[in-house]
Amino acid sequence: MLNVIYHMKPVWLNKKISLRDCAELKTLLKTLRVNTVCQEAHCPNIGECFAKRQATFIILGSICTRGCLFCAVTKGVPLALDPEEPQRITEAVKKLDLTHVVLTSVTRDDLPDGGVSVFVETINKLRELEKKIMIETLIPDFQADEKALSLLVSAGPDIIAHNLETVSRLYAEIRPTGAIYARTLDVLRKLKILAPEISLKSGLMLGLGETNSEILTALDDLRAVGCEFLSIGQYLAPSKSHIPVKEYLAPEKFAQYQNAAYARGFSYVKSAPYVRSSFAAGEYITNIKENANA
Repeated sequence: MLNVIYHMKPVWLNKKISLRDCAELKTLLKTLRVNTVCQEAHCPNIGECFAKRQATFIILGSICTRGCLFCAVTKGVPLALDPEEPQRITEAVKKLDLTHVVLTSVTRDDLPDGGVSVFVETINKLRELEKKIMIETLIPDFQADEKALSLLVSAGPDIIAHNLETVSRLYAEIRPTGAIYARTLDVLRKLKILAPEISLKSGLMLGLGETNSEILTALDDLRAVGCEFLSIGQYLAPSKSHIPVKEYLAPEKFAQYQNAAYARGFSYVKSAPYVRSSFAAGEYITNIKENANA
């Protein structure tokens, strides 16, 4: 039983979701039978992104084998893989005329390869499109299996993201079924060794009871394994059955952590209450290229 403490949301978190802005894209996605993390994870930015015809696609079905207490994605026994899913994702990308595509997935510990082959197939199909696009993969840990990670990098995504999510001390409390802090870092470390040319990205959510020193240690740990891009956002409980928010951090605090991350050598950082790991994902590489050309 969670020790639930509810706090009134501060004024800077009073974002309203427009159902009208979501309607058109929701209809298209339903017609194409593709899943998005925007919907499955109850993302608060869904109205803004859907109005721009942007979405983060979730593959390997919509049921996760892990039970993280912060996440709204359905947990349980997954259905069999759908062999047509990569093609439907590709069709959705084409219809939406996307230039930056983010592919994420549920965790599939039930699959021998963790589902990496579906990532590879989807990336390969996207590369067949006439229009050149940037492909970002937000991956599960694949249990840090080097063969699975090698298969992923062989497909050549432009960015590989793997979220640390929280500080080491809180892993056992909020990620009790399979996730390990050291293994998350090991995934990023192995990826950097396998493909140093591919940009690595990670994300943290704050407000779960972490301390300032623990956050700074997490930043140091991410830089030590070669992470270049970072998102930092406010944790918001998807429902009363999820782990409650312990603290709402002011925007100024997020700015401080952004500065701390830059001081540690991160190439691009988005840090604000409503930042999510795939929100405005195209800005990361675009910003780096613009700075390089300046």
